[in-house]
Amino acid sequence: MARRVHEVFQDTVKKHGQQAALRTKVNGAWSGVTWQAYHDDVRRVAKAFMKLGLQPGKGVSLIGYNSVEWLVADLAAIFAGGFPAGIYTTNTAEQARYIADHSESQIACAENAAQARKFLEVRDRLPHLLAIVQMQGEPEDERVLSWKKLLTLGASIPDSELDDRLEAQKPGDVCTLIYTSGTTGDPKAVMITHENIVWTADTLATMLDLTSDEQCISYLPLSHIAEQMLTIHGPMRMGATVSFAESLEKLGDNLREVRPTLFMGVPRVWEKIQAKMVTAGQAAPPMRKKIAAWARKLGLRKGLGEQRGEAQPFLYPVADKLVFSKVRERLGLDRARLCVTSAAPIARDTLEFFLSLGIPILEVYGMSECTGPATYSPPNRYRTGKAGICIPGAELKIAEDGEVCMRGKHVFKGYFKDPESTRNALDADGWLHSGDIGTIEDGFLQITDRKKDLLITAGGENIAPQVIEGLLKAIPVVAQAVVLGDRQKYLAALVTLDAERVVEEAGKAGSPARDAKAASTCATFKAHLEKQIEEVNRNLARVQTIKKFQIIPGEFSIEGGELTPTMKIKRKVINQKYASEIAALYA
Repeated sequence: MARRVHEVFQDTVKKHGQQAALRTKVNGAWSGVTWQAYHDDVRRVAKAFMKLGLQPGKGVSLIGYNSVEWLVADLAAIFAGGFPAGIYTTNTAEQARYIADHSESQIACAENAAQARKFLEVRDRLPHLLAIVQMQGEPEDERVLSWKKLLTLGASIPDSELDDRLEAQKPGDVCTLIYTSGTTGDPKAVMITHENIVWTADTLATMLDLTSDEQCISYLPLSHIAEQMLTIHGPMRMGATVSFAESLEKLGDNLREVRPTLFMGVPRVWEKIQAKMVTAGQAAPPMRKKIAAWARKLGLRKGLGEQRGEAQPFLYPVADKLVFSKVRERLGLDRARLCVTSAAPIARDTLEFFLSLGIPILEVYGMSECTGPATYSPPNRYRTGKAGICIPGAELKIAEDGEVCMRGKHVFKGYFKDPESTRNALDADGWLHSGDIGTIEDGFLQITDRKKDLLITAGGENIAPQVIEGLLKAIPVVAQAVVLGDRQKYLAALVTLDAERVVEEAGKAGSPARDAKAASTCATFKAHLEKQIEEVNRNLARVQTIKKFQIIPGEFSIEGGELTPTMKIKRKVINQKYASEIAALYA
């Protein structure tokens, strides 16, 4: 029989009650919370939410960086019969209002005073809202309840009353709302059920042989389904330990301290690690450079050969001892059995870079609407550049028009208050239509593009921009690339530069540029980059070639509005924000 979230939690407490569940760094030292204490706090806060007036089927909005309090509030909302609704920390007050209002949130939990102000600003337009809770620090406004007070608030609510709410929930009931980050328009609310979460976490833990010994690090936005599975529900199923990174900036240091056994990085995180390593490598003495180059060549041969069932090169253990083991240790990945990438396309250059260092990055493909993963890449069966194989017990197919579709117990119930979008995503036979274009070969899925991102040129050619963007990003100095050309006679591109590699590349070009801004206006630098783009064009069909390009001085960012919180390109925003630069490319 299908289990509910709280039953999984209770089972884990029985088996691993005194083991560390969550770890936070306080005053330079890591301190832990046991599974038993974590569960006790969830029940305490669930009763407090009931005392504040939370009704079953109503929302609890959450905004803040990853923390113990975020997880407790999320699960307390589920325990009390409500729906947690995560909001990205970068969202404005108006965007927070939309989610809180749409989810009919009766309680809003904010990390600090700055985030609480977002709800205070719009409170008069939130008819359902009964209380605002500040998860960390003392509130500045008397209308905001502190976390300390919240923990004592539900003492008068009998345990039996909470147990009644838990017992009333069914496996097929919605227990979480995931708001899509919205590359266009208002976000849609993905309804995830108990069965969706429990089945997905159980399937992955079983297939990957994950145990209570796993160590995870939490740093990606908890509003996203992938991080919820990695930080909340996956570890809960395993009884594993999760450590919270202090911030994205301190992730490198925290990785070395935590030494996770599982680590997921979105492509941009892997790209940034790669860029730093390449820069550091260039400053190494000549002999060390030679050894590293020899080792990487051997590493790549071993990594690719292993996928074809070939034996490892004879001298690989030597390369591993001299180079790879030291690299993994410096990165904090020396214990990592699984290094994963997901959420957006990743360049093959990046995959091969890490593979050459003895760190295979395993691709996972999925979406919020299938509770995260549709495919996975087992360490003993993966292919570099492929998005993995279908998760066991689910189905995957390619529709006649090339669209990737999936079906199974991980597929969502629909979009909250949006039957039309639900009908567009879920067909009568229960297949979820992803909006991605792909192929399946020998069981391995390969994503080639987004259905709605396809560019149709003035000549009527259908062009997949992501394929070309991946090739452009393989140029060492290019950080990001966006291919343009919808309804135009030819393709053009906007590119940003890797700040850490500009000086070296400028030296090769004979350019005086010392930063991305100077390089973007330097004719010599641009001519040098043009030659490299021409090399990319040589491997493309004529209609796919880049005829013109423009260097953007800064990087596309979440704060700048060009990226979603999961670092996907917002094409619509880029088209609007850089309209004059784009117009110049087609003048």
